[in-house]
Order: sequence, then structure tokens, then C-alpha cells
Amino acid sequence: MPRFAANVTMLFTEVPMLARPDLAREAGFDGVEALFPYDHPVKDWQSALAGLPLALLNTHPGDWGAGDRGHAAVPGAEETFRTSFLRALDLAGQLGASRIHVMAGVARGEQAEATYRDNLAWAAAQAPDLQLTIEPLNPDDMPGYFLNDFDQAARIVDDLALPNLGIQFDLWHAARIHGDADAVWARHKARVNHIQIAGFPNRNEPGGGGFDLTGLCTELDATGYDGWVSAEYLPARATVHGLMWLNALKGRARLIGA
Repeated sequence: MPRFAANVTMLFTEVPMLARPDLAREAGFDGVEALFPYDHPVKDWQSALAGLPLALLNTHPGDWGAGDRGHAAVPGAEETFRTSFLRALDLAGQLGASRIHVMAGVARGEQAEATYRDNLAWAAAQAPDLQLTIEPLNPDDMPGYFLNDFDQAARIVDDLALPNLGIQFDLWHAARIHGDADAVWARHKARVNHIQIAGFPNRNEPGGGGFDLTGLCTELDATGYDGWVSAEYLPARATVHGLMWLNALKGRARLIGA
């Protein structure tokens, strides 16, 4: 059975951040992920996790309010990227995170892609024992983000051919970018090393949009997928009152969106 993680940046927001891992554990999640766990001391995170695995964290985006969305593909920001990556790597080591999402940033053009490739190769060499992910983000939610297409991500992953670099398959972004998340999964699943799920079209509880989540979990079982399926969505009500989908998937009840 796949391991399920709760994205505690978006789930259980009824309580403070460091109280959320406990709620995730009580709800039946196997681990958590946190987008930017940089605002609390490491020891506080360690206490909050209390042995609960941290599935993934992102590289620091920079000044979000000023428009920063990471720096891996931003020409001229190589030192900024490397500093932020090493910070993420150190935090991942202290918290036991198994994956780092390398944020590309706002950029475009051939020079941006060359910068991105060089930075990804450098980062992969720094973290040979961790899995690195790159995630296409849809342009409506993330205007100007360099990586905005799953075919683009696949080309970069294939060309670099790094053993610890893969695609982060986010069901929401795949549906928003390409219209048919099922087709995106079929085309790129061999490159995927982290999965995030949400409902479509409203990004609420998983289900909807025609994507068969039960079938996905069965397929992951059959292929020996050793990564995570993470819940990254906007709860329509208090998180604990909307977890029927988790019980359904763990019990393998059929969950497919109409």
C-alpha cells in the first residue's frame, strides 16, 4: 500500500503549524510534508514530528512577497540557489526528509533552461542519497514560473539522466496545465518520484475530475512504488471532517471522480 502524507502547510490549518503533525498522525497519515519549514527551529520541528516521517520539503523560495518562487532557473542567481539548496539539504538531514522539491523560480528562455540544468546537476551531486523532484506549476496559480509543462519536465529529466532526479506529479497542476491528468500520468509515470493529490476542479478533498485514485494506488502497489502519495489540497471544511477519501483509499474502496 502506498504511504500517505499530509501536506501540513495546507491541511489542519485550524491549529498552529507545529501542532499539525500530531493531527495528521491521529487521522491515519503515514507522514507529512511541509512546503517551507524554515520559520521554526529544527528542534521544534523534531519535537512536533516525534518520529513521524517528513516526506518532502521545498527549497526556500526567497522573498515570496516580492515575487520570488525559487532560483534554480534564474540566470545570475546561481549563488542564491546554491545557498538555499544547501540550507534545504541540511534541514532535510536533520528532519529525516527523503525528498527535496527544487523550485525553479520565475524565468524564461534558453538561458534559464541552461541555468536550470546546471543547477539541477550540481544539486543532485550534493545529495546523492536523497531524491530531488521538479514540479510543473500551472501558470494561473504561478504566473511566470519557468517549469510549467510536464512534457518540458520530462525532457529535462531524460536529458540529465540523474538517478536521484524525478518529476513530482501533482494531480491538480497536471489537470490545470494539460486538461487530462490521467493522460499525463500515463505518459510520465516512469519518471515520477513523488505524487500529490487533490480534487478537481476546486482543489478540495481528493476525488473529481475523472481520475481513478483507487486504480492509481493499485497500480503503485503492483509496480513497487516506494515514494509517497501526499494530500495537498484546500479542505472545504475542517480537515478532520473531510478525510473519507483517505479511509476509502486505505480500504481500497473505489474512489473515482465523476
